[in-house]
Amino acid sequence: MSIQLLSVSHKAAPLQIRELFAFSKEQQLAIMEQLRMDGVIQEAVVLSTCNRTEVYVYSEEENERIVYDRMLTVVSNMAKENQKENESKEEDSFGGYYRLYHGEKAIHHLFSVTAGLDSLVIGEDQILGQVKRAHAFAREHKQCGVYLNTFFRYAVTGTKKVKTQTDLSKTSVSTATLAVKVLQEEYQSLVGKKIMVIGATGKIGSIVLKNLQSINGIKLYVTMRGISAVKKVDDSYSNRKNGCCYGDRCTGYEIIPYEERYHYIEEMDGIISATASPHYTITASHLKRYWKGKKMVFVDLAVPMDIEHEVGQLAGISCYHMDDLSRSARANNERKKEEAIHAKRILRDYEVQFKKWFLFQQSYGMVDEVTNYLEKMIEKKGTKKVLNQFFYQMREANEPEMFANFLQAVKRYQQVEIEEKEEKEE
Repeated sequence: MSIQLLSVSHKAAPLQIRELFAFSKEQQLAIMEQLRMDGVIQEAVVLSTCNRTEVYVYSEEENERIVYDRMLTVVSNMAKENQKENESKEEDSFGGYYRLYHGEKAIHHLFSVTAGLDSLVIGEDQILGQVKRAHAFAREHKQCGVYLNTFFRYAVTGTKKVKTQTDLSKTSVSTATLAVKVLQEEYQSLVGKKIMVIGATGKIGSIVLKNLQSINGIKLYVTMRGISAVKKVDDSYSNRKNGCCYGDRCTGYEIIPYEERYHYIEEMDGIISATASPHYTITASHLKRYWKGKKMVFVDLAVPMDIEHEVGQLAGISCYHMDDLSRSARANNERKKEEAIHAKRILRDYEVQFKKWFLFQQSYGMVDEVTNYLEKMIEKKGTKKVLNQFFYQMREANEPEMFANFLQAVKRYQQVEIEEKEEKEE
Protein backbone atom coordinates (compact mmCIF):
# COMPACT_ATOMS: atom_id res chain seq x y z
CA MET A 1 0.00 0.00 0.00
CA SER A 2 1.66 3.22 -1.10
CA ILE A 3 1.34 6.58 -2.83
CA GLN A 4 3.47 7.01 -5.93
CA LEU A 5 4.06 9.88 -8.31
CA LEU A 6 5.36 10.45 -11.82
CA SER A 7 6.37 14.05 -12.59
CA VAL A 8 7.40 15.97 -15.71
CA SER A 9 8.16 19.57 -14.74
CA HIS A 10 10.12 22.72 -15.55
CA LYS A 11 12.91 21.40 -13.32
CA ALA A 12 13.83 18.54 -15.66
CA ALA A 13 12.00 19.02 -18.96
CA PRO A 14 12.28 21.91 -21.47
CA LEU A 15 9.18 23.56 -22.87
CA GLN A 16 9.28 21.54 -26.11
CA ILE A 17 8.92 18.35 -24.03
CA ARG A 18 6.37 19.72 -21.55
CA GLU A 19 4.15 20.63 -24.50
CA LEU A 20 3.71 16.94 -25.23
CA PHE A 21 2.48 16.35 -21.67
CA ALA A 22 -0.03 19.21 -21.70
CA PHE A 23 -2.95 16.79 -21.62
CA SER A 24 -6.53 17.80 -22.32
CA LYS A 25 -9.28 16.89 -19.84
CA GLU A 26 -10.26 13.97 -22.06
CA GLN A 27 -6.67 12.72 -22.09
CA GLN A 28 -6.35 13.13 -18.32
CA LEU A 29 -9.47 11.03 -17.77
CA ALA A 30 -8.22 8.41 -20.23
CA ILE A 31 -4.90 8.20 -18.35
CA MET A 32 -6.64 7.67 -15.01
CA GLU A 33 -8.98 5.04 -16.45
CA GLN A 34 -6.13 3.15 -18.12
CA LEU A 35 -4.05 3.21 -14.94
CA ARG A 36 -6.90 1.71 -12.92
CA MET A 37 -8.01 -0.75 -15.59
CA ASP A 38 -6.82 -4.06 -14.08
CA GLY A 39 -6.73 -3.27 -10.35
CA VAL A 40 -2.96 -2.77 -9.98
CA ILE A 41 -3.68 0.89 -9.22
CA GLN A 42 -6.76 1.73 -7.15
CA GLU A 43 -6.80 5.55 -7.27
CA ALA A 44 -5.35 8.23 -9.57
CA VAL A 45 -5.22 12.03 -9.97
CA VAL A 46 -3.61 13.91 -12.88
CA LEU A 47 -2.32 17.46 -12.33
CA SER A 48 -1.54 19.27 -15.60
CA THR A 49 -0.38 22.92 -15.61
CA CYS A 50 1.82 25.05 -17.85
CA ASN A 51 4.95 24.06 -15.93
CA ARG A 52 4.22 20.50 -14.82
CA THR A 53 2.26 17.35 -15.47
CA GLU A 54 2.10 14.95 -12.54
CA VAL A 55 0.28 11.67 -11.99
CA TYR A 56 -0.45 10.67 -8.38
CA VAL A 57 -1.61 7.13 -7.64
CA TYR A 58 -2.50 4.96 -4.68
CA SER A 59 -1.77 1.25 -5.11
CA GLU A 60 -1.96 -1.84 -2.94
CA GLU A 61 0.61 -3.57 -5.17
CA GLU A 62 3.69 -4.41 -3.07
CA ASN A 63 6.09 -4.35 -6.03
CA GLU A 64 6.45 -0.63 -6.75
CA ARG A 65 8.27 -1.35 -10.03
CA ILE A 66 5.06 -2.83 -11.46
CA VAL A 67 3.22 0.37 -10.58
CA TYR A 68 5.92 2.61 -12.06
CA ASP A 69 6.04 0.59 -15.27
CA ARG A 70 2.27 0.97 -15.66
CA MET A 71 2.50 4.73 -15.09
CA LEU A 72 5.42 5.15 -17.49
CA THR A 73 3.69 3.15 -20.22
CA VAL A 74 0.33 4.91 -20.03
CA VAL A 75 1.72 8.45 -19.73
CA SER A 76 4.41 7.95 -22.40
CA ASN A 77 1.87 6.53 -24.87
CA MET A 78 -0.37 9.56 -24.40
CA ALA A 79 2.57 11.94 -24.89
CA LYS A 80 3.53 10.10 -28.09
CA GLU A 81 0.00 10.62 -29.41
CA ASN A 82 0.48 14.36 -28.92
CA GLN A 83 3.86 14.07 -30.60
CA LYS A 84 2.28 12.61 -33.73
CA GLU A 85 -0.52 15.19 -33.81
CA ASN A 86 1.93 18.09 -33.39
CA GLU A 87 4.38 16.57 -35.87
CA SER A 88 7.08 17.14 -33.25
CA LYS A 89 10.57 15.72 -33.52
CA GLU A 90 10.27 12.14 -32.30
CA GLU A 91 11.78 11.24 -28.93
CA ASP A 92 12.92 7.64 -28.53
CA SER A 93 12.25 7.84 -24.80
CA PHE A 94 11.02 10.37 -22.27
CA GLY A 95 12.85 8.61 -19.45
CA GLY A 96 15.36 11.42 -18.89
CA TYR A 97 12.56 13.89 -18.19
CA TYR A 98 10.59 11.82 -15.67
CA ARG A 99 10.95 12.11 -11.92
CA LEU A 100 9.53 9.23 -9.86
CA TYR A 101 8.61 9.55 -6.19
CA HIS A 102 7.43 6.94 -3.71
CA GLY A 103 6.01 7.03 -0.18
CA GLU A 104 7.24 9.92 1.97
CA LYS A 105 8.93 11.67 -0.97
CA ALA A 106 5.70 11.61 -2.97
CA ILE A 107 3.80 12.97 0.03
CA HIS A 108 6.33 15.76 0.60
CA HIS A 109 6.28 16.67 -3.09
CA LEU A 110 2.52 17.31 -3.28
CA PHE A 111 2.64 19.54 -0.21
CA SER A 112 5.50 21.56 -1.75
CA VAL A 113 3.74 21.81 -5.11
CA THR A 114 0.40 22.90 -3.63
CA ALA A 115 2.02 25.66 -1.57
CA GLY A 116 3.93 26.99 -4.58
CA LEU A 117 7.33 26.01 -3.16
CA ASP A 118 8.16 23.90 -6.22
CA SER A 119 6.90 26.45 -8.75
CA LEU A 120 8.96 28.42 -11.24
CA VAL A 121 7.82 31.44 -9.23
CA ILE A 122 7.92 30.54 -5.52
CA GLY A 123 4.70 31.38 -3.72
CA GLU A 124 2.59 31.89 -6.86
CA ASP A 125 -1.14 31.70 -6.22
CA GLN A 126 -2.46 29.84 -9.27
CA ILE A 127 -1.14 26.40 -8.33
CA LEU A 128 -3.45 25.97 -5.32
CA GLY A 129 -6.52 26.36 -7.52
CA GLN A 130 -5.01 24.06 -10.14
CA VAL A 131 -4.40 21.33 -7.56
CA LYS A 132 -7.94 21.67 -6.21
CA ARG A 133 -9.43 21.46 -9.70
CA ALA A 134 -7.31 18.42 -10.61
CA HIS A 135 -8.50 16.61 -7.48
CA ALA A 136 -12.12 17.67 -8.04
CA PHE A 137 -11.99 16.40 -11.64
CA ALA A 138 -10.69 12.99 -10.55
CA ARG A 139 -13.25 12.79 -7.75
CA GLU A 140 -16.09 13.81 -10.06
CA HIS A 141 -15.19 10.94 -12.40
CA LYS A 142 -14.75 8.49 -9.51
CA GLN A 143 -11.02 7.98 -10.15
CA CYS A 144 -9.90 8.54 -6.55
CA GLY A 145 -11.09 7.37 -3.16
CA VAL A 146 -10.39 7.76 0.54
CA TYR A 147 -6.57 7.72 0.28
CA LEU A 148 -5.98 10.36 -2.41
CA ASN A 149 -9.00 12.37 -1.25
CA THR A 150 -7.50 12.65 2.23
CA PHE A 151 -4.01 13.24 0.81
CA PHE A 152 -5.10 16.18 -1.33
CA ARG A 153 -7.31 17.58 1.43
CA TYR A 154 -4.36 17.72 3.87
CA ALA A 155 -2.15 19.40 1.21
CA VAL A 156 -4.77 22.05 0.47
CA THR A 157 -5.50 22.71 4.15
CA GLY A 158 -1.78 23.05 4.93
CA THR A 159 -1.34 25.48 2.04
CA LYS A 160 -4.24 27.64 3.23
CA LYS A 161 -2.52 27.95 6.60
CA VAL A 162 0.74 28.91 4.85
CA LYS A 163 -1.11 31.69 3.04
CA THR A 164 -2.63 33.09 6.24
CA GLN A 165 0.45 32.76 8.48
CA THR A 166 3.28 33.73 6.10
CA ASP A 167 3.97 36.47 3.56
CA LEU A 168 4.90 33.89 0.92
CA SER A 169 2.02 34.91 -1.36
CA LYS A 170 1.42 38.41 0.02
CA THR A 171 3.31 40.07 -2.83
CA SER A 172 1.57 38.11 -5.53
CA VAL A 173 4.05 37.18 -8.25
CA SER A 174 3.20 34.72 -10.99
CA THR A 175 4.11 34.02 -14.58
CA ALA A 176 1.40 36.55 -15.46
CA THR A 177 3.08 39.33 -13.47
CA LEU A 178 6.48 38.32 -14.85
CA ALA A 179 5.11 38.78 -18.37
CA VAL A 180 4.26 42.40 -17.60
CA LYS A 181 7.68 42.85 -16.01
CA VAL A 182 9.35 41.64 -19.23
CA LEU A 183 7.55 44.38 -21.19
CA GLN A 184 8.61 46.99 -18.64
CA GLU A 185 12.24 45.87 -18.84
CA GLU A 186 12.20 45.94 -22.65
CA TYR A 187 10.72 49.43 -22.93
CA GLN A 188 11.67 51.03 -19.57
CA SER A 189 8.36 52.92 -19.76
CA LEU A 190 5.06 51.57 -21.07
CA VAL A 191 3.44 55.01 -21.37
CA GLY A 192 1.90 55.31 -24.82
CA LYS A 193 2.64 51.68 -25.71
CA LYS A 194 0.02 49.50 -27.36
CA ILE A 195 -0.30 46.00 -25.91
CA MET A 196 -2.48 43.16 -27.15
CA VAL A 197 -3.59 40.34 -24.83
CA ILE A 198 -4.68 37.15 -26.56
CA GLY A 199 -6.79 34.87 -24.36
CA ALA A 200 -7.89 37.27 -21.62
CA THR A 201 -10.69 34.98 -20.39
CA GLY A 202 -8.37 32.31 -18.96
CA LYS A 203 -6.92 32.33 -15.44
CA ILE A 204 -3.50 33.60 -16.54
CA GLY A 205 -4.80 35.94 -19.25
CA SER A 206 -7.25 37.61 -16.87
CA ILE A 207 -4.44 38.31 -14.39
CA VAL A 208 -2.28 39.75 -17.19
CA LEU A 209 -5.11 42.06 -18.23
CA LYS A 210 -5.75 43.16 -14.65
CA ASN A 211 -2.05 43.93 -14.10
CA LEU A 212 -1.80 45.92 -17.33
CA GLN A 213 -4.93 47.91 -16.46
CA SER A 214 -3.22 49.08 -13.27
CA ILE A 215 -0.47 50.81 -15.30
CA ASN A 216 -1.29 54.33 -16.48
CA GLY A 217 -0.84 55.33 -20.10
CA ILE A 218 -1.06 51.90 -21.76
CA LYS A 219 -3.37 51.36 -24.72
CA LEU A 220 -4.79 47.85 -24.35
CA TYR A 221 -6.31 45.56 -26.94
CA VAL A 222 -7.98 42.26 -26.09
CA THR A 223 -8.87 39.35 -28.33
CA MET A 224 -9.98 35.75 -27.91
CA ARG A 225 -11.73 33.05 -29.89
CA GLY A 226 -15.50 33.09 -30.16
CA ILE A 227 -18.35 35.50 -29.42
CA SER A 228 -19.05 33.76 -26.09
CA ALA A 229 -15.48 34.46 -25.00
CA VAL A 230 -15.87 38.13 -25.97
CA LYS A 231 -19.04 38.30 -23.86
CA LYS A 232 -17.20 36.70 -20.94
CA VAL A 233 -14.42 39.29 -20.89
CA ASP A 234 -16.98 42.05 -21.35
CA ASP A 235 -19.01 40.85 -18.33
CA SER A 236 -15.86 40.40 -16.25
CA TYR A 237 -14.25 43.79 -16.78
CA SER A 238 -16.71 46.31 -18.18
CA ASN A 239 -18.27 48.90 -15.87
CA ARG A 240 -20.56 50.23 -18.59
CA LYS A 241 -24.17 49.05 -18.58
CA ASN A 242 -24.10 48.27 -22.29
CA GLY A 243 -20.72 46.50 -22.12
CA CYS A 244 -18.03 46.55 -24.82
CA CYS A 245 -18.62 46.43 -28.52
CA TYR A 246 -16.04 45.72 -31.19
CA GLY A 247 -13.89 48.78 -31.68
CA ASP A 248 -15.33 50.66 -28.70
CA ARG A 249 -13.01 51.82 -25.97
CA CYS A 250 -14.10 50.87 -22.45
CA THR A 251 -12.42 50.35 -19.07
CA GLY A 252 -9.07 51.08 -20.72
CA TYR A 253 -9.07 48.44 -23.46
CA GLU A 254 -10.54 47.68 -26.84
CA ILE A 255 -11.90 44.28 -27.84
CA ILE A 256 -11.00 43.23 -31.38
CA PRO A 257 -12.22 40.21 -33.38
CA TYR A 258 -9.82 37.30 -33.13
CA GLU A 259 -9.72 36.73 -36.89
CA GLU A 260 -8.57 40.36 -37.37
CA ARG A 261 -5.70 40.24 -34.86
CA TYR A 262 -2.99 40.31 -37.54
CA HIS A 263 -4.43 43.55 -38.97
CA TYR A 264 -3.54 45.26 -35.68
CA ILE A 265 -0.01 43.83 -35.49
CA GLU A 266 1.82 46.81 -36.97
CA GLU A 267 0.28 49.11 -34.34
CA MET A 268 1.34 46.94 -31.40
CA ASP A 269 4.46 47.26 -29.25
CA GLY A 270 3.82 44.08 -27.30
CA ILE A 271 1.67 40.96 -27.47
CA ILE A 272 1.01 38.59 -24.57
CA SER A 273 -0.67 35.31 -25.45
CA ALA A 274 -2.11 32.93 -22.85
CA THR A 275 -4.63 30.49 -24.30
CA ALA A 276 -5.35 26.80 -23.79
CA SER A 277 -5.43 26.21 -27.54
CA PRO A 278 -3.43 23.35 -29.08
CA HIS A 279 -2.80 25.60 -32.12
CA TYR A 280 -0.59 28.68 -32.56
CA THR A 281 -2.23 32.08 -32.10
CA ILE A 282 0.70 33.78 -33.90
CA THR A 283 2.79 32.18 -36.65
CA ALA A 284 5.89 33.62 -38.32
CA SER A 285 4.48 33.26 -41.85
CA HIS A 286 1.30 35.19 -41.05
CA LEU A 287 3.15 37.77 -38.98
CA LYS A 288 5.51 38.64 -41.85
CA ARG A 289 2.56 39.66 -44.04
CA TYR A 290 1.53 42.47 -41.67
CA TRP A 291 4.62 43.38 -39.64
CA LYS A 292 6.74 46.19 -41.13
CA GLY A 293 9.91 45.71 -39.09
CA LYS A 294 9.28 47.83 -35.98
CA LYS A 295 10.47 46.64 -32.57
CA MET A 296 7.99 44.27 -30.93
CA VAL A 297 7.98 42.13 -27.80
CA PHE A 298 6.04 38.86 -27.66
CA VAL A 299 5.44 36.96 -24.41
CA ASP A 300 4.02 33.44 -24.64
CA LEU A 301 2.54 32.10 -21.39
CA ALA A 302 0.95 29.01 -22.93
CA VAL A 303 1.87 25.33 -22.90
CA PRO A 304 1.64 24.12 -25.65
CA MET A 305 3.16 27.29 -27.12
CA ASP A 306 0.84 29.93 -28.57
CA ILE A 307 3.56 31.76 -30.49
CA GLU A 308 5.57 29.87 -33.07
CA HIS A 309 9.24 29.58 -32.12
CA GLU A 310 10.35 31.10 -35.46
CA VAL A 311 8.71 34.42 -34.50
CA GLY A 312 11.57 35.11 -32.10
CA GLN A 313 14.10 34.66 -34.90
CA LEU A 314 12.82 37.68 -36.85
CA ALA A 315 15.09 40.75 -36.60
CA GLY A 316 13.64 43.40 -34.31
CA ILE A 317 11.41 40.99 -32.42
CA SER A 318 12.01 39.71 -28.90
CA CYS A 319 10.01 36.61 -28.04
CA TYR A 320 9.81 35.15 -24.52
CA HIS A 321 8.40 31.70 -23.78
CA MET A 322 7.79 30.13 -20.36
CA ASP A 323 11.36 28.91 -19.92
CA ASP A 324 12.70 32.41 -20.66
CA LEU A 325 10.97 33.84 -17.58
CA SER A 326 13.25 31.94 -15.21
CA ARG A 327 15.68 34.86 -14.77
CA SER A 328 12.95 37.13 -13.39
CA ALA A 329 11.63 34.23 -11.33
CA ARG A 330 15.01 33.69 -9.65
CA ALA A 331 15.05 37.27 -8.35
CA ASN A 332 11.59 36.76 -6.82
CA ASN A 333 12.58 33.40 -5.33
CA GLU A 334 15.65 34.88 -3.66
CA ARG A 335 13.49 37.46 -1.88
CA LYS A 336 11.13 34.77 -0.59
CA LYS A 337 13.70 32.38 0.88
CA GLU A 338 12.93 33.15 4.53
CA GLU A 339 9.16 32.94 4.02
CA ALA A 340 9.67 29.62 2.24
CA ILE A 341 11.48 28.24 5.31
CA HIS A 342 8.55 29.31 7.50
CA ALA A 343 6.10 27.73 5.05
CA LYS A 344 7.99 24.43 5.10
CA ARG A 345 7.68 24.26 8.91
CA ILE A 346 3.91 24.70 8.69
CA LEU A 347 3.57 22.13 5.93
CA ARG A 348 5.71 19.68 7.89
CA ASP A 349 3.03 19.49 10.61
CA TYR A 350 0.36 18.63 8.04
CA GLU A 351 2.62 16.10 6.35
CA VAL A 352 3.16 14.35 9.69
CA GLN A 353 -0.58 14.34 10.41
CA PHE A 354 -1.32 12.78 7.05
CA LYS A 355 1.44 10.17 7.40
CA LYS A 356 0.05 9.16 10.81
CA TRP A 357 -3.43 8.84 9.32
CA PHE A 358 -2.08 6.84 6.37
CA LEU A 359 -0.05 4.53 8.62
CA PHE A 360 -3.08 3.88 10.81
CA GLN A 361 -5.20 3.04 7.74
CA GLN A 362 -2.52 0.62 6.57
CA SER A 363 -2.34 -0.96 10.03
CA TYR A 364 -6.07 -1.04 10.69
CA GLY A 365 -6.44 -4.76 9.99
CA MET A 366 -3.50 -5.59 12.22
CA VAL A 367 -4.84 -3.38 15.05
CA ASP A 368 -8.15 -5.21 14.83
CA GLU A 369 -6.41 -8.59 15.00
CA VAL A 370 -4.27 -7.57 18.00
CA THR A 371 -7.32 -6.19 19.81
CA ASN A 372 -9.25 -9.44 19.35
CA TYR A 373 -6.22 -11.46 20.46
CA LEU A 374 -5.71 -9.37 23.62
CA GLU A 375 -9.39 -9.68 24.54
CA LYS A 376 -9.14 -13.47 24.37
CA MET A 377 -5.90 -13.54 26.40
CA ILE A 378 -7.40 -11.25 29.06
CA GLU A 379 -10.33 -13.65 29.46
CA LYS A 380 -7.86 -16.51 30.04
CA LYS A 381 -5.04 -14.86 32.03
CA GLY A 382 -6.48 -11.64 33.43
CA THR A 383 -5.85 -8.01 32.50
CA LYS A 384 -2.74 -7.32 34.62
CA LYS A 385 -0.77 -10.36 33.44
CA VAL A 386 -1.57 -9.79 29.76
CA LEU A 387 -0.66 -6.09 29.91
CA ASN A 388 2.62 -6.83 31.72
CA GLN A 389 3.54 -9.31 28.98
CA PHE A 390 2.50 -6.80 26.30
CA PHE A 391 4.66 -3.99 27.73
CA TYR A 392 7.59 -6.39 28.14
CA GLN A 393 7.37 -7.45 24.48
CA MET A 394 7.15 -3.81 23.39
CA ARG A 395 10.30 -3.02 25.37
CA GLU A 396 12.25 -5.94 23.92
CA ALA A 397 11.16 -5.36 20.32
CA ASN A 398 12.00 -1.63 20.09
CA GLU A 399 14.91 0.76 20.45
CA PRO A 400 14.91 2.70 23.76
CA GLU A 401 13.79 5.93 22.07
CA MET A 402 10.86 4.24 20.33
CA PHE A 403 9.80 2.50 23.54
CA ALA A 404 9.97 5.85 25.36
CA ASN A 405 7.71 7.40 22.70
CA PHE A 406 5.27 4.52 23.13
CA LEU A 407 5.13 5.08 26.91
CA GLN A 408 4.58 8.81 26.35
CA ALA A 409 1.64 7.99 24.08
CA VAL A 410 0.15 5.73 26.76
CA LYS A 411 0.53 8.54 29.34
CA ARG A 412 -1.15 11.05 27.00
CA TYR A 413 -4.04 8.65 26.48
CA GLN A 414 -4.37 8.19 30.25
CA GLN A 415 -4.33 11.97 30.81
CA VAL A 416 -7.04 12.55 28.19
CA GLU A 417 -9.25 9.91 29.82
CA ILE A 418 -8.80 11.55 33.24
CA GLU A 419 -9.63 15.02 31.87
CA GLU A 420 -12.74 13.77 30.07
CA LYS A 421 -13.93 12.04 33.23
CA GLU A 422 -13.44 15.20 35.30
CA GLU A 423 -15.38 17.28 32.73
CA LYS A 424 -18.32 14.86 32.91
CA GLU A 425 -18.36 14.98 36.72
CA GLU A 426 -18.48 18.79 36.67
